[in-house]
Amino acid sequence: MSEASEGTRLNKYLSEIGHCSRRAADKLIDQGRIQVNGKAVVMGQKVSPQDRIEVDGILVENHQEGSVYIAFNKPKGIVCTTDTRVEKDNIIDYINYPSRVFPIGRLDKMSEGLILLTNDGDIVNKILRARNNHEKEYIVTVNKPVTEEFVEKMGSGVPILDTVTKPCFVEQIHKKQFRIILTQGLNRQIRRMCEFLEYRVVELKRVRIMNLKLDTKVGRYRDLTKKEMTELRKLLADSSKHI
Repeated sequence: MSEASEGTRLNKYLSEIGHCSRRAADKLIDQGRIQVNGKAVVMGQKVSPQDRIEVDGILVENHQEGSVYIAFNKPKGIVCTTDTRVEKDNIIDYINYPSRVFPIGRLDKMSEGLILLTNDGDIVNKILRARNNHEKEYIVTVNKPVTEEFVEKMGSGVPILDTVTKPCFVEQIHKKQFRIILTQGLNRQIRRMCEFLEYRVVELKRVRIMNLKLDTKVGRYRDLTKKEMTELRKLLADSSKHI
């Protein structure tokens, strides 16, 4: 480990060993749910593989024997959270993968489609880094006919959440359906954009993340192929250079 001599920050360590993402680790720390060597964690604490780390009294084990990368077609009604204690319809229990994984980003409860899961914390950070402009493609069905004006306004930018959305590709593909490619991930972004233009989302499906396309049945998952991972790593290596 590169920081072995001084130790590694706890949130980074938990990410590296495949326990959870850094963001989830920060939340666990804030909630006081982690102990190191029997003592409460202090902010910025560093740890090493020799330390005994417990979450909710359960020993954390290193699951990073091999990296796992999964493409999952999330059904409606499943929540993208790793907190299995609070949310019974959570993605972790639904998939029931034999080793610990966590989702990269999220899809809201009533949306469906492609979401990636992994035990590789580093790839999570690279994919979620907003400045890298990684594409995510969606097929959206709304409650009334899509017009040219709607397509133009959606693509030009819509004021939501005290900002204006980035210009994006929007294409009508059916009377009440359109395709949209986003490079940002604001909270419930597509639904809020539609609401601003007085449309209501009836169905929302994510069909692509970067080079990865949705090709499994609803509720099923598959491992990413070597070819997909090679291309994904190339895209991430190129984009993560941007400042």
